[in-house]
Amino acid sequence: MDGISLLAHQIQGFLSSHLPLSKTKQLHALIITSSLLDPSFALTKLLRLYGLNGALTCARSMFEEIPERSVYAWNAMIRANARRNDFDGAFSLFLQMLRTGAGPDSHTFACILRACAEMPHGRRAASTHGKLISCGLGTDPLACSSLITAYAKLGSVDLAGRVFRAVQEPDLVLWNSMLSAYAHCGYWFEGFELFSRMRSYGKAPDGYSMVGLLSCLRDPILIQIGWGSHGICVKGGLDLGAHVRSALVSMYSRCGCMASAWQMFGGMPQEPDLVQWSAMVTGFLQAGEYERSIWVFSEMTASLRQKPDAVLVASVLSACGSLTAIRLGKAIHCYVYRLGIESDVSVTCALMNMYLKCGFTHPGSRIFLTMPEKNITAFNIMISGLGSHGRGAEAMEIFEEMLSEGLKPDEATFSALLCACSSHAEFAIAAKALFVRMTEEFGVAARTEHYVYMVKILGMAGELKAAYELIKTMPTPEAGAWGALLWCCNVHGDLELAETVARELFVIQPEKGAYRVILSNMHAAEGNWAVVENLRGDMGEYVTEKTPGVSWIADGET
Repeated sequence: MDGISLLAHQIQGFLSSHLPLSKTKQLHALIITSSLLDPSFALTKLLRLYGLNGALTCARSMFEEIPERSVYAWNAMIRANARRNDFDGAFSLFLQMLRTGAGPDSHTFACILRACAEMPHGRRAASTHGKLISCGLGTDPLACSSLITAYAKLGSVDLAGRVFRAVQEPDLVLWNSMLSAYAHCGYWFEGFELFSRMRSYGKAPDGYSMVGLLSCLRDPILIQIGWGSHGICVKGGLDLGAHVRSALVSMYSRCGCMASAWQMFGGMPQEPDLVQWSAMVTGFLQAGEYERSIWVFSEMTASLRQKPDAVLVASVLSACGSLTAIRLGKAIHCYVYRLGIESDVSVTCALMNMYLKCGFTHPGSRIFLTMPEKNITAFNIMISGLGSHGRGAEAMEIFEEMLSEGLKPDEATFSALLCACSSHAEFAIAAKALFVRMTEEFGVAARTEHYVYMVKILGMAGELKAAYELIKTMPTPEAGAWGALLWCCNVHGDLELAETVARELFVIQPEKGAYRVILSNMHAAEGNWAVVENLRGDMGEYVTEKTPGVSWIADGET
């Protein structure tokens, strides 16, 4: 082989590899100056390399220069757009490809269906499905696997199942795709049934099968199935794979079995990756072990070169708020700036919530005021935070600002507003108007917490009869509302109504002694000692040991 032929062979080898952008540009220059390769072949390969590096402008330039575009060239350009999250552009290229008469193959459909899955509606996925069938690829394993995944991401698990059943002899990849579809949509029973059917057909599960099955399990009541699935992994020697062990960590975390999750995490054959660290942090958060979750998060940030995503950071900030750990919250606030995610809405809302829960209304308000775009969650957090600090008037002003921004209040908005009104008797009139507007103007159905707040507001304002009548309008009067009214009767000394309310509570929650204590104290104030003796005698069978009180002292940070 002479020198020129050897150079051409080496260039072809480079074109088939995965080069960084700087090397791709050098190779591009070499191809132009040497003129050793067929232009269509070289441009198509360069297009692929530019697409892999996210250099969409360069990829488009290559695409425009190709004299006769092959299916490979079309696929590379569609994939380049999809990689840059330009899903509309990817779909437009697909339609352009069809108009030129170029026949799409299974790889074309696999790529365009991934783009369809990221679009907000399923119409394009359905039209692509129709075109796939007309091209004779209705049972192609690769195309059908992508179609199942797309339908699952769009929430159409029934359509995904229909695609799966249309294939007479699905391969293992197709079984795994359907299993993952059930996992994505939370259909654990269907996923478990499919896994059992797959094994009965003689298909031996691989690591991806086990990841799909384990991903179906999201509830503590399913932990026994999780243990059995773990056993299958061990028996098949599949528990050594990093992706399977990661799925086991996530499964145990979701099911609240944190000891097993931590044991799996500690036994990783290599350094845990971001997914595995995130599973542990999230698991401890869901289990209410906030201090442990923050400690794991700190270990993760010290160990990993990869950076946590905005969702995980927001979750840890929520834990800081629950612990009123202002020092940690401030440290994570600084970390947010180092990560460059300070403009992410979920992180901004979490920061606001953390400061307000820790009692620092000024930095919380400052973050709210500097938000470029405020969503309904941000307004709800601000209203709730101000209300919890007794600043009801300011909370009402934030509500009016929200309305002026064109946002529609939801259930959480009115819960926060009514809670803010419940802290001051002077807000009783405003609360009544809000309760009416909630249903009549905004179409938000009143829930139990809304009734409880209104009962407390009316009761503390001395409108005990109105509060009683409001409870009677509830679809199912619950203990929370009756309990709030009983306390208000105690405050205003209305023993007659308290007796009526207590009878309702003794039926709904006969085991709760606090209601008998309140009623007996009211009778004691009236000197009705015989009634007091009866009530306290009845409490004997319901008495439980009381948890000792604890307190904490703020460190005075500002």
